[in-house]
Amino acid sequence: MSFDPTAAVDTAALQASARKHMWPHFTNRKVLNDGIPVITRAEGHHIYDAAGKQYIDGLAGLFVVNAGHGRDRIVQAAAKQMKQLDFMPIWSYAHPAAVELSERLASYAPGEMNKVFFTTGGGEAVESAFKLAKHFWKIKGQPMKHKVISRSVAYHGTPQGALAITGIPDMKKFYEPLTPGGHRVPNTNHYRAEEMGAPTDLEAFGQWAANRIEEAILFEGPETVAAVFLEPVQNSGGCFPPPPGYFKRVREICDQYDVLLVSDEVICAYGRVGDFFASKALGYEPDIITSAKGITSGYVPLGAMIVSDKVSEPFNSTDNTFYHGFTFAGHPAAAAAALENLDIFEEEDLNGRVRENSPLFRAELEKLLDIDIVGDVRGEGYFFGIELVKDKATKETFNEAESDRLLRDYLSPALWDAGLYCRADDRGDPVIQLAPPLTIGPAEFAEIGGILRSVLKDASSKI
Repeated sequence: MSFDPTAAVDTAALQASARKHMWPHFTNRKVLNDGIPVITRAEGHHIYDAAGKQYIDGLAGLFVVNAGHGRDRIVQAAAKQMKQLDFMPIWSYAHPAAVELSERLASYAPGEMNKVFFTTGGGEAVESAFKLAKHFWKIKGQPMKHKVISRSVAYHGTPQGALAITGIPDMKKFYEPLTPGGHRVPNTNHYRAEEMGAPTDLEAFGQWAANRIEEAILFEGPETVAAVFLEPVQNSGGCFPPPPGYFKRVREICDQYDVLLVSDEVICAYGRVGDFFASKALGYEPDIITSAKGITSGYVPLGAMIVSDKVSEPFNSTDNTFYHGFTFAGHPAAAAAALENLDIFEEEDLNGRVRENSPLFRAELEKLLDIDIVGDVRGEGYFFGIELVKDKATKETFNEAESDRLLRDYLSPALWDAGLYCRADDRGDPVIQLAPPLTIGPAEFAEIGGILRSVLKDASSKI
């Protein structure tokens, strides 16, 4: 029997089958036992469940659907490509869509970043960057440079190498021993600066946080450190933007000690903070950019690692081959979808829309600061986190059991029932994260704010 996505569905039967056969990612078994939500269609900034109920997609799928759902032209571009050329690997061969997309991405990147290495997702892009950094330094005659530095609570993916860079202990403990070489430094959570023993002045805090990277490089030995991996705005922990001057200082440190700077833009690229690449928006030049998610707005899986001329130059020699790749990376349909997606960005000026509307989105969310449990609102572009606290005066957070009850037992289902799909996360202190499609504006901000106010006030009264 052929699958028809438009046919009526039996929700209970699908949930029963999912319980038996489908293994969801990052999902507690309780969700399956309770009846996993079944989403059947999407349009614009809304998703719809099997019963036809409408929800605001406040997370763009998973920081992915930047151009919005239901873009027929992206679908048609992928279909047209598949009719012409359904598949061809880019292992010693090329096809027009991959070549054109490479040139397009290089034109958007900051500085002299002219080489594009395709993957099929973000974790693979990070894994690729880790391998490339080690390979680069071996070619350069510094074989001991293999360690990488990243920030506390930062998420960089689940492959063994990327997991070694990830700074979330609970995500790593079951998979150890990991790829050796991962080391952690403080993140840029200015709301918790005092607890870190850091200065509370924002610019001074940024210098303090950057200088911890220098401290780590010196402690490990510059001759052993290959790269520093940083997100422009750190996702895990709840949207930590960089303080003024932070990345300028990080770039100076990396240059001083001969360490590569990797900008992990799997979430932050393709308009999320108002430019095709967040490093460009924030004014720094990395050596490598990792990206995925919004590159196709999620219509087809694709990732890309963009590499500076400095790092790619040794591989221009016939003596040095980067022995690394993925079967489906640079897939013809994915590359065609990405090109059409980027056309939409340019024609509708989605980057400009984000820059123009971001202050309005922030202002709408900051209205929630009058609620007892809302401690902080932070972020950039269309990427915000709301940190929840037990006591606003002291910034006391919830313990593990309290956080679990607040986020999983109440907030996640209550927000869903109220018609908002977003993320209630506790990979650090409890936060609600919002990263909607870039097509929404003030009317949708107000709608999101209204739902959050109702649910958070109710949660505050229950606590």
